[in-house]
Amino acid sequence: MSDDCVFCSIIAGDIPGRIVAETDDAIAFLDTNPMAPGHTLVVPRAHRGRLAELSAAESGAVFELVHELAPRIEAAVDADAHTIGVNDGPEAGREVPHVHVHVIPRFADDGGGPIHVAAGSRPDVSDDELDALADEIAGE
Repeated sequence: MSDDCVFCSIIAGDIPGRIVAETDDAIAFLDTNPMAPGHTLVVPRAHRGRLAELSAAESGAVFELVHELAPRIEAAVDADAHTIGVNDGPEAGREVPHVHVHVIPRFADDGGGPIHVAAGSRPDVSDDELDALADEIAGE
């Protein structure tokens, strides 16, 4: 736990949270500044700043809860779909330094775009650059 993390305070019960599900390793609660009704955050119980800091078990616990909750959230608000996202680091837009997965209900007329708009304009990447990036990421 981190003394200055609002999510850790919710997990500890020091401040109220609208908790919708919890397991031994993960907890989910409604976002207090939602992008849509039902916008839910799923977080590991342990304080972790980045996805890479999660153990395989912690990651599994978080994403199992995301998998379980996504259809329940959709049904609760009669959504047409949902967007799942992680802002992994402050440069990616993360505001609370505790790993959290957003489950955002989406509606046919909500005016939102695809997740592709999150990073601004798309770069012009050649086929050769894509090949080199694929090899680098694959560790070749």
